[in-house]
Amino acid sequence: MTALSSARNTPERTGNVFGFPVKASVKAIQGGIAVLNAGYAAPGTAATGLVCIGRFEETVDNTSGSNGDVSVQVKRGVFKFANSASGDLIAQADVGADCYIVDDQTVAKTSATNTRSIAGKIIAVDADGVWVKLGL
Repeated sequence: MTALSSARNTPERTGNVFGFPVKASVKAIQGGIAVLNAGYAAPGTAATGLVCIGRFEETVDNTSGSNGDVSVQVKRGVFKFANSASGDLIAQADVGADCYIVDDQTVAKTSATNTRSIAGKIIAVDADGVWVKLGL
């Protein structure tokens, strides 16, 4: 394709909620951390190569399906998740840094020697959890 030589009406997507095809053999649970795993939505896990896309807005079961058989709504934004423990506990001093996915409801301070994917930016820390900015 060649470069533009005149104005173009470029389509756009607006908003904070988007639909994604779901990975085979997984169940997306409302409120959990949503990631892209090989291009398909899946629950957050301690693994590398995942792209955090937000929070699941609904529960969708694709445990018996193939990649993309169903879709799920995912919202980007700032959400509170459980804080990890001991050496991976996120503190107030970590606000503004990246945090890492432990599972679909827990974030940690470190990548555990490059075995976890980035969840998002730490926005605030409360006694009962960590506020994290998630999404593409």
